Amino acid sequence: MATLLQDLILITAERAPQAEAIRYANRSLDYAGLAQMMQAAAGGYLRLGIERGDRVAVYLEKRFETVIALFAAPAAGGVYVPINPQLKSEQVGYILRDCNVRVLVTSAERLQALGSELDACAYLRAIVLVGDGATESTRPLTVIRWDELLASDAAGHRAIDADMAAILYTSGSTGKPKGVVLSHRNVVAGAQSVAQYLENRSSDRLLAVLPFSFDYGFSQMTTGFHRGACVVLINHLLPRDIVTAVARERITGLAAVPPLWFQLAPLDWPASVHEHLRYLTNSGGAMPRALVDTLRRKLPRTQLFLMYGLTEAFRSTYLPPSELDRRPDSIGKAIPNAEILVVRPDGTPCAPGEPGELVHRGALVGLGYWNDPEKTAERYRPAPLQPAGVTRPEIAVWSGDTVRTDEDGFLYFIGRKDDMIKTSGYRVSPTEIEEVIYATGLVAEAAAFGVPHPTLGQAVVVAAAPTQGTTVDQAALLAACKKHLPAFMVPLVIQSRATLPRNPNGKIDRKLLAKECEGNFEEK
Repeated sequence: MATLLQDLILITAERAPQAEAIRYANRSLDYAGLAQMMQAAAGGYLRLGIERGDRVAVYLEKRFETVIALFAAPAAGGVYVPINPQLKSEQVGYILRDCNVRVLVTSAERLQALGSELDACAYLRAIVLVGDGATESTRPLTVIRWDELLASDAAGHRAIDADMAAILYTSGSTGKPKGVVLSHRNVVAGAQSVAQYLENRSSDRLLAVLPFSFDYGFSQMTTGFHRGACVVLINHLLPRDIVTAVARERITGLAAVPPLWFQLAPLDWPASVHEHLRYLTNSGGAMPRALVDTLRRKLPRTQLFLMYGLTEAFRSTYLPPSELDRRPDSIGKAIPNAEILVVRPDGTPCAPGEPGELVHRGALVGLGYWNDPEKTAERYRPAPLQPAGVTRPEIAVWSGDTVRTDEDGFLYFIGRKDDMIKTSGYRVSPTEIEEVIYATGLVAEAAAFGVPHPTLGQAVVVAAAPTQGTTVDQAALLAACKKHLPAFMVPLVIQSRATLPRNPNGKIDRKLLAKECEGNFEEK
């Protein structure tokens, strides 16, 4: 049984060494080869001076070296820090400085683009370059090639499952991003839990579409490796590339977030995918019912798992596909090895139907935010309902998300505390407004958000992108809102946009939309 992150690879390599582990650009690497290269890279990190708990950042697109570099860091006793390849130099520089990265694995082209950002990275000691390009550096840093990193096989520092394994940076749309610290236990328990309810198996072929800096994206590897499956890497340019890869690689499991599902659902899926595409998963935001219906109609033999999670605890709930017809708006129940509580501000449990805060307890609860005790104390707090007399209370994640349960214990998402709109004395969920907008069938994407207003507190604004070949019919959308929503929830303004902005994890960036509208309702 795996207890450390690297065990997910090593155990399968011992059991099925010739099984295909990862595939990229028509090349494959089996588990024996992946394990050997991971251990060699870990030895290379040690030769570069990695100490227990040192951070190794990987700033690359998806490729073999990216996977190896990430898993080799904890194998050496260090901590992996995946950096989204879409981030710009200033954002990368902030992450490198914030968690004192010791070794950076990147390409010559990306290194050059970082420019002077590395000058302030006092803790950085070495750079490993993948691919072609110059290795010269004017800075007092060791710069080596990837092949040089693999020229060692020294044993890593001793580790246990409570040790740090990863720091994942959440989106910084409201300021600087926060680094969520995860242990080996967190990541491994998450892989085991998700693989259990998805019924992953060694014959699975999982398409890694999402960035590895996103916990949901990284979990495609951990769940796959846990079961001895094959993970197919893709750096897509167009949604059509994903559909093509699903058919060509005979993919059995596909994970995406709502903005990407909106692009994938309308496409023509080859008939051959019905023979092998076993399941789809969604997380990172609510899936409107109209989108669920479209996917189920296009892929009737494929199961759809609606999930809810947060980086601080990886994954919290899932809705079994068998419940979709009865509870299409539910986020389901707790995943295996987790308990989800819905509580009032004082920590007492809510009654069915009563809105409350979602609290996650169990093995997936992370270690806190890197170097930020204040934010950690806000989010990671003693679990509610603990027995009297406990001298070392269990810590749970208080999500800040408002949910409710039905009489059967199924959960329903109401709104994220940071996204909730406060207007006319009411707290309004943007999701509820967006559902009405999507139900019209007149838009491809929509986002509701609040903008400061002198009398309302916040005005409700909706930004909408039209379906292909059409324009946004603002009057029709407004009429639908007036018909289906109470007056205080009806948008004051509906904007027409060609596309909606996204943060680095692919989610619609409501905070950026709201910031762009600041001052629109100021008194003249």
